[in-house]
Amino acid sequence: MKQQGAHPGDAEGSPDASSRPDTADPGRPDPDTAHIDELEGDEPLLPARVHRPSDLMRLLGGVLAVVVLLAIAAFAHGTTSGLEQDITKGTGQAPDLLIKIAGLASSIAILLVPVAFAIERLIKRDGLRIADGVLAAVLAHGVTLATDLWVARAAPDSIQDALTQPSPGDIHALTDPVHGYLAPVIAYMTAVGMSRRPRWRAVLWVVLLLDAFSMLVTGYTTPFSIILTVLIGWTVAYGTLYAVGSPNVRPTGRTLMAGLRTVGFRPVTASREEAPDASETGDRGRRYFVTLEDGPPLDVTVVDREQQAQGFFYRAWRNLALRGFATRSSLQSLRQALEQEALLAYAAIAAGANAPKLIATSELGPDAVMLVYEHSGGRTLDSLPDEEITDELLRDTWHQVRALQSRRIAHRRLVGDAILVDPSGTVILTDLRGGEIAAGELLLRMDVSQLLVTLGLRVGAERAVASALSVLGPDAVADCLPMLQPIALSRSTRATLRRLARERAEREREAVLEASRQSRPVRAELSGSHDAAAERTSFDGTADRSDRSDRSDRSDRSDKKVVRAEQRAEKRAIDEALEEAREEDLLTQIRHEVLRIRPQAPVEPARLERVRPRTLISLIAGAIGAYFLLTQLTHIEFGPLIANAEWGWVAAAVLFSAASYVAAAMALLGFVPERVPFVRTVAAQVAGSFVKIVAPAAVGGVALNTRFLQRAGVRPGLAVASVGASQLFGLGCHILMLLAFGYLTGTEKTPSLSPSRTVIGGLLTVAVLVLVVTSVPFLRKFVVTRVRSLFAGVVPRMLDVLQRPQKLVTGIGGMLLLTACFVMCLDASIRAFGDETTSVSIASVAVVFLAGNALGSAAPTPGGVGAVEATLTVGLIAVGLPKEVAAPAVLLFRLLTLWLPVLPGWIAFNHLTRKAAL
Repeated sequence: MKQQGAHPGDAEGSPDASSRPDTADPGRPDPDTAHIDELEGDEPLLPARVHRPSDLMRLLGGVLAVVVLLAIAAFAHGTTSGLEQDITKGTGQAPDLLIKIAGLASSIAILLVPVAFAIERLIKRDGLRIADGVLAAVLAHGVTLATDLWVARAAPDSIQDALTQPSPGDIHALTDPVHGYLAPVIAYMTAVGMSRRPRWRAVLWVVLLLDAFSMLVTGYTTPFSIILTVLIGWTVAYGTLYAVGSPNVRPTGRTLMAGLRTVGFRPVTASREEAPDASETGDRGRRYFVTLEDGPPLDVTVVDREQQAQGFFYRAWRNLALRGFATRSSLQSLRQALEQEALLAYAAIAAGANAPKLIATSELGPDAVMLVYEHSGGRTLDSLPDEEITDELLRDTWHQVRALQSRRIAHRRLVGDAILVDPSGTVILTDLRGGEIAAGELLLRMDVSQLLVTLGLRVGAERAVASALSVLGPDAVADCLPMLQPIALSRSTRATLRRLARERAEREREAVLEASRQSRPVRAELSGSHDAAAERTSFDGTADRSDRSDRSDRSDRSDKKVVRAEQRAEKRAIDEALEEAREEDLLTQIRHEVLRIRPQAPVEPARLERVRPRTLISLIAGAIGAYFLLTQLTHIEFGPLIANAEWGWVAAAVLFSAASYVAAAMALLGFVPERVPFVRTVAAQVAGSFVKIVAPAAVGGVALNTRFLQRAGVRPGLAVASVGASQLFGLGCHILMLLAFGYLTGTEKTPSLSPSRTVIGGLLTVAVLVLVVTSVPFLRKFVVTRVRSLFAGVVPRMLDVLQRPQKLVTGIGGMLLLTACFVMCLDASIRAFGDETTSVSIASVAVVFLAGNALGSAAPTPGGVGAVEATLTVGLIAVGLPKEVAAPAVLLFRLLTLWLPVLPGWIAFNHLTRKAAL
């Protein structure tokens, strides 16, 4: 048993409740002469600093406020001018003596107040806060200098007029847009926490108001400048606090012992209860087992601001995405948390449910509260062995839930660690903090579905549903089926279901591999018998030449039949093994059990999401695409382009661009042995034109094609392998065509390109990359790992394709046709703006396109925006095309192949999504 350290945290772990003494140890000091503050176990050191989500939210709010202020200054010039005139007119009537006194007092106070607070903090040994304040002040000063420079040199005139005015001392000079001394002071005061102390906060506001008044009256600033200064100081302060972290003020075990004495208890020892799952239960509070000098032990829950902030962004997203029932408020005060948990504890007991009895509450300083319960003992459902989870225990659990629901109380978190079983076998519902009083029907049904899944994970779907039917009845259980979906379950339950799904997929994969291994002897036997028959035929010398030719033809046909028979046998064995290994997930099992009792029960999942992630991504993607499109088109003069264009060649370029989607579908399906609809594959390629505008070209298309093949019935591993094989063949074709067309371009004796330089430069580049990769251990390991994974999945898929010559021809032909379509589209775009004197050869156009496409695939920008345009333009100029023709030709080519297909791609993407094809 050890005392707390200099900066202690919480005791980890606790002995079993039944082994705890109810009285003090005889060897302890006399309680009448000394307080006993013993903590069982070692309390680990708390982190010195924590990153509060509230600081990040204030930082984002400050940035947004600055943006709004500058937008008002830029677009509401009349309003800002009128406001300045009104303030000037009102303050002009102030007495000069008052103005001078206010200016002098504020100038002195604005320097003395921070120093006085720093001295007070240093006396109390809180130097870390002073260091935070000084850092924030330095950063705020740098931001003010940058803002002053921007306003003076680059800001629009309207913003400059709103933030500055002629200086009273020099009419040829302007006042500062941001006050270089006031913003650092505000940042310092905010970072050190003066605003959280009432007396210092009052002094702070008086000083700021006096300084703003004196500056406005004397004409050394504008209202917008004052507001911008305050916002910059405030924003920089919270940005600094979030970046470096705030001092940790979580109460320690000794603070808990002192708090218990203030509410009339005489604690002897306290030990921290072990948290079952920090990922979800971190915001539920720390739990302590406390023994008293007299009386039964206590269970104490401590809730502080740091724990309350855990999971803030997750709760905020759930509240935004779901329909008003996701979680408790994202920004809940400690007082609200205390009152909510106390209210739920009293309401649950009043409803007749077994719940921990709350006997006291108290604050532990300004940043924490505690709730004191009678000790209930027992073990959670998660810790019980399977043989102790009886049907009677399951029914008792449902009785407690029915008692809550009879008074419209929703628990909101009926997971295993919230169900306690005491030594007598009585079920107690704990963790009521996230519950809700006067809950709606939706929340009550979600509780039923959650408990069904929780019990099903321990005892199976059949026993879980049977126990619920025996207590709630078939109607109440059937009504919960629309809520039986992952999004309605707790975070830990969803994680468990995902883990079980991965384990099922792994078992199915192992079954498929085992079936494939077992089918090899059968294939070898078929192949061996066929080879023996062929050998006997080859040694038959009595037949004439025509007979031997006929026998050879029959042997070839027999070879094909044997191959097809082997493939059918292997496929049948794999399908049978997969069917045997396939398992239903728990949610499906529960639905089937309920439907056996109520076949007419609704099974369609309820719409619980207000905003689906896919919808949000589509909106963001559309906005990004529109932004890139507008930025590309704003600097182009379309009048001369339209007047000088040859519309016949423009139409040809459109046709070549449209044909590229058919070629892309052929290039993909050529490496997919399974049967996939061709028209729908073409639609998927059109949808890819929308996806690639919001993702790098090498990433978006791969992800979309993989998802499409999976939805088309191809197993996930095979879908990834098919797309990988297509990409690998495409890379090889791309390199070969680049070298071939580079050589042809050099043989045409163009002044800018020669085959020797192209080939030698490419070979030297590859050689240097190989040397670098092989010499650096990290890169070598990375490449070896990636290549091994490639050969583990892609190469077997390629071998399957090689056994189907028609598929291979379709795939390679599609790749060549795809490149040809793009090259012809670019060539037609050039001819649309050029003439006979400015034309270039197809080989040169092909080299330029292949180089630009390679760079666009490597560029991290969506669709290779910027990199492709620059490469194509420079490349066309290098092969002899005038700039006046190269620039509009590249623009037309990118419009036809990137920007104009975005709308059809968006339509195809949404259509395939509705059809469950993506």
